[in-house]
Amino acid sequence: MSGLVLVTGAAGRIGTWLRGGLPERGWAVRSLDVVPVPDVRPGEEQVVADVTDLVAMVDATEGASAVVHMAGISGESTWPAIRHANIEGTFCALEAARLTGVPRVVLASSNHATGYTPRPDGGLLREVDAPPRPDTYYGVSKVTMEALGSLYVDRYGLDVVCLRIGSAFPEPTTTRQLSTWLSPDDTVSLVDAALTTPSPGFSVVWGVSANTRNWWDLSAARALGYEPQDDAEVYAEALIEVHGEPDLGDQVHGRVGGEYTTAEFDAEHFSA
Repeated sequence: MSGLVLVTGAAGRIGTWLRGGLPERGWAVRSLDVVPVPDVRPGEEQVVADVTDLVAMVDATEGASAVVHMAGISGESTWPAIRHANIEGTFCALEAARLTGVPRVVLASSNHATGYTPRPDGGLLREVDAPPRPDTYYGVSKVTMEALGSLYVDRYGLDVVCLRIGSAFPEPTTTRQLSTWLSPDDTVSLVDAALTTPSPGFSVVWGVSANTRNWWDLSAARALGYEPQDDAEVYAEALIEVHGEPDLGDQVHGRVGGEYTTAEFDAEHFSA
């Protein structure tokens, strides 16, 4: 599979990585965001539109080979904001693909869809062993994202790959991220694998790098063709010097969702 990819949320952190990395792997990119993307690259198309505007999404999706849906609020917020941007936005991305005949959608899910799942005590956690246990409204939106993706595969025959992204940053900044980090280069590799793997149907895979301290089994992602190259362990000494060795029994390190499972993310802190 190759051709033109519509990337939503293209002005965001991951969207920016994809705008740079996907063309190097042979993809043409059409970038969509509510704000203009900076430094438009040669050959890159740009659409300024709201992902929750279905008419605009249909127009933007015409002629694409696939949609990579990264738009939305990338952390906890109020329920009205999460519902609108993340849930309605996912519906519009999938519905636009259906209406325009685009066969594949890659969705940016999150580890927070299963945030209350205990961290495995030895061994690695498979996707099948981490059913929905959202830790926040944000996590609920990612559970809904995966459910909508499943519906569009079963009812309409799309291929949908959901990436349960860990911590996608230029480099890890906490000791938890020694386990959950997804590097920029590995992000591009993972999305490219989700775009090129033959007939994935409905797939949910962990999105992390090849971290020495990984909690997550990457077998399903590797089955798509993903071969991560980076390891957060190169940052371990410096992070541990600042923060100390992680306490694997505390709430932040003992649950998949980390700090999102703590009291500071209770609903009253995110009231409308």
